[in-house]
Amino acid sequence: MMAGKQEKPDKRAKDGKDAKEKKSGKNAKAERNDKLVKATSNGHAPLLTAAVASRAPNAGEGSDGVLAILGARLIDGSGADPLENAGIVIKGGRITKVGRRKDVVAPRGATVIEADGLTMLPGLIDCHVHLSGQWGYDLLRGLMTPPSLSLLYAVPNARATLEAGITTVRDAGGTPAGVKLAVERGLFPGPRMLVAVSFLSQTGGHGDSMMPCCVDLGQPLPADVPYGVVDGLDQMRHKVREILRAGADWIKLCTSGGVLSPADSPQSAQFTVEEIAVAVYEAATQEKRCMAHAQSTRGIKNALEAGIASIEHGIYLDDEAIQMMLDRGVYLVPTLVAPQDVIELAEANPGKLPAYAVEKSRQVMATHRESFRRAVEAGVKVAMGTDSGVGPHGGNARELGLMVEHGGMSAMEAIVASTRSAAELLHLDHQLGTLTAGKLADLLLVDGDPLADIHVIEDANRLALILKGGVPVREQLATVRQPVPASVH
Repeated sequence: MMAGKQEKPDKRAKDGKDAKEKKSGKNAKAERNDKLVKATSNGHAPLLTAAVASRAPNAGEGSDGVLAILGARLIDGSGADPLENAGIVIKGGRITKVGRRKDVVAPRGATVIEADGLTMLPGLIDCHVHLSGQWGYDLLRGLMTPPSLSLLYAVPNARATLEAGITTVRDAGGTPAGVKLAVERGLFPGPRMLVAVSFLSQTGGHGDSMMPCCVDLGQPLPADVPYGVVDGLDQMRHKVREILRAGADWIKLCTSGGVLSPADSPQSAQFTVEEIAVAVYEAATQEKRCMAHAQSTRGIKNALEAGIASIEHGIYLDDEAIQMMLDRGVYLVPTLVAPQDVIELAEANPGKLPAYAVEKSRQVMATHRESFRRAVEAGVKVAMGTDSGVGPHGGNARELGLMVEHGGMSAMEAIVASTRSAAELLHLDHQLGTLTAGKLADLLLVDGDPLADIHVIEDANRLALILKGGVPVREQLATVRQPVPASVH
């Protein structure tokens, strides 16, 4: 019988319940361990999915039913100390009650998860992905892939991201707003999305995909992804307006060179302050903001002077740039995993990547980590981002471990950067980022304690449950759905 159906209890059921209560402590412990069952091949186990998701057939925000999770360790995303033996109640896709288990009562008829030994935390937020990008900078594959097929890779990439515990993303370019709309309409599973649609580059800059052979690998683009190479104030103004018309939530500019681009250096500055400021102004007219791919020191400072909201990568930060970020309240989205992914792919597949990309990745990695460490020590706001697409989709949570290992962050600080702080950067903190009554029920149940070992979050086999808006994305838990005594309400 699926957990979503409830039969009238009879004498046999009562006898079975009495027998269960007489089990030894040893058997009870084994039973708790059995809650973690192997997920089916499609990433969904039947019990909780039947109980909750069946009441939300369009996979939208939440079911009309009630779900209670009891007994877990709670990391609420705010940075507060964890709460042992906590409970949470979810109804209509939102959190209605959260606190100590003794203060959280499962309403009558609720689906209940006994989560002793598990850790509950908010769904993670990745502020820098490219869902339409295939992992690995494979130039031959790019030449042989039709644009329509290239776009369709966003479908499995979105699912892999969500099933890795990333319930919200900001797509940093290359993905049309239609992908966001498709996820919202339940056409395929994926995280909540904010999209930049295109990324703006000067001629010969990081976003200019013209190769030395005079073939532009960035063309053709989908009709609703405007071509982003612009020069001068008037072109910038016109192009930003086009991108906003295409449904962009953010405007992405490349204010420095990069690792994967063939014609520039990560230490070069791109766009003038005036050009960047035009983009910031035009975005603000529609209450949107700008993010900057900014690796070089001068490119970072130009972006900050022009009013950018977040610095992506921030490889060559100096003391002045760090102080400018502090003064302006600008976020750093470090993407520490990106150059590591390039190097690891090159080592596993010699000759697959252009030599210049591998060499630039090796050159920047140590500086990148040192800049991030100094920014963290100074108190710069940090929001988690990975540049997934450069690396594998679904491997996003590896970034947290790198922030701890190379940035001097505590595990709690890395979690906050991936939840509350990321939500604040995206102006979604009224709905997401912490497990607070009234907010959307995006949460994870993890087998283990990420404060003791942050790497447990990156192991998909340790993600016992992922909820997006109260709806299970994947789960490996048995649940109980039993009559609730009349005294409980």
